[in-house]
Amino acid sequence: MPDQNQDERGEVLLPIARAAIARVLNVQHTADESAPWLAEHGACFVTLTQFGELRGCIGSLQAHQPLLADVKDNAVSAALRDPRFTPLSVEEFDITRVEISLLSSTQAIEVRDEADALAQLRPGVDGIIFEYGRYRSTFLPQVWESLAQPRQFLGMLRRKAGLPDDFWAEDVKLSRYSVTKWSEPERHFAGELKEHQHG
Repeated sequence: MPDQNQDERGEVLLPIARAAIARVLNVQHTADESAPWLAEHGACFVTLTQFGELRGCIGSLQAHQPLLADVKDNAVSAALRDPRFTPLSVEEFDITRVEISLLSSTQAIEVRDEADALAQLRPGVDGIIFEYGRYRSTFLPQVWESLAQPRQFLGMLRRKAGLPDDFWAEDVKLSRYSVTKWSEPERHFAGELKEHQHG
């Protein structure tokens, strides 16, 4: 039953990410780190949200260390080192929702030109890595929820890399990957949400 195994992995990984953030904020929170598969190399992204809005997202595109270390490192980086946001405060800990995306290995996409690239993108399925010289960016598959059209998705990916959103060159490289993702349940935050709305 692969679904059950995947759910169980989420139940292990999410508390580990939250505990890693808690540790750097000096908040008491523990997690079980004994699962043997945590020692296998893995690549993940940790995304933090508050009331549905992004609060931090950092990850690894390649499996370069044990999954346990990757989850902890990326959780702390998403909380404290995402350059788009101020570091997470202790007061925000309880209203922050953790999501973990475990990446598959990446696969190069052979493209002749931009039209060919757009035709090969699979909305809602593909995470995409864009590379051109020193320029590099990625979007997780979840980004399709807000950028549903391939042209829009690719345009914002180029802008994220620091290039014009209509940039194209012969030596652009694109790769794809898929993710298995888990999120903390919304119900954990119902009480805080009420306070947030009326406070």
